[in-house]
Amino acid sequence: MILVTGTLQARADSIDSLRALAIEHVARSRTEAGCIEHGVAVDANDSLRLVFFERWADRAALDAHFEVPTSRAFVAQATDLAAQPPRISVYEAEEIALR
Repeated sequence: MILVTGTLQARADSIDSLRALAIEHVARSRTEAGCIEHGVAVDANDSLRLVFFERWADRAALDAHFEVPTSRAFVAQATDLAAQPPRISVYEAEEIALR
């Protein structure tokens, strides 16, 4: 499984637009093959910071997601609305059972 975390730091004048854009992106992404989970939340300590968490079945599904034109458009639009460049981290993970 692939985990993705990301953050977008908005400006005060762009947070509403950035939040709406992010919600649309999440809704679209959830319909893609291999998407297990895709979400965005407002940081409880910083109302201008959006935090993304994603789970993908495998690297191929994530790579396909990055190639979707609307995903590329989201990154371009979000970058324009953000106070600083987006931050993203990708991890390989294996789910383990709790005892």
